[in-house]
Amino acid sequence: MAAPQAVAVDQPAVPISERGDAATRALVQSDPQAVAAAATVCGTGYPLFRAVPLPARAGPDQRLATPFSHENGSKGCTILDNNVGVSQYMYLHVCEIEGTGCDTGSENFTQYAGPVYVANSICSPVTAKMGANSSSLYIDLKTDYMFTCG
Repeated sequence: MAAPQAVAVDQPAVPISERGDAATRALVQSDPQAVAAAATVCGTGYPLFRAVPLPARAGPDQRLATPFSHENGSKGCTILDNNVGVSQYMYLHVCEIEGTGCDTGSENFTQYAGPVYVANSICSPVTAKMGANSSSLYIDLKTDYMFTCG
C-alpha cells in the first residue's frame, strides 16, 4: 500500500463525514494534500470523521503526528500519520467499546502506522503513541472521541 505522503499529488477532495467536527474541517483546509493522501490508506468508502493534530493545538507546520479516523457505516479505520519524516516507533490500537474486536499496528514506521480496523466503531477508544522508541514517547494519546459516539 502506498504511503500517504507518496500519493498526495493530484488527489480529489476528501469526503468528510457530515458529523466531522470543525477542527477536522480546518485541518482539511489547511493541509489538503496530506489529508487526501491519508484518506487513500483505508480504502474506498471511508469518509473522514476526525483528524487530530498532535501535539494538541499544533498548527499544520508543527504537527509531529496526526491520527485520522474514517467511518464506513458502523465500521471504522484509523491510521497514525508520521509528520516527522523519519522512522519513529509508532503504536496504534483501536477496540470496540466493550474491549473486543481489537486491532493494533506497532513498530518503526517512516510514513504511518495502520490502517487498523474495527467492525463496530461506535464510541471505540483509540490509543496512539509515537517516539524515538517505545520507552521514549513524545506522543501518547488515548481518546474515546476518534469515532462517532452516541
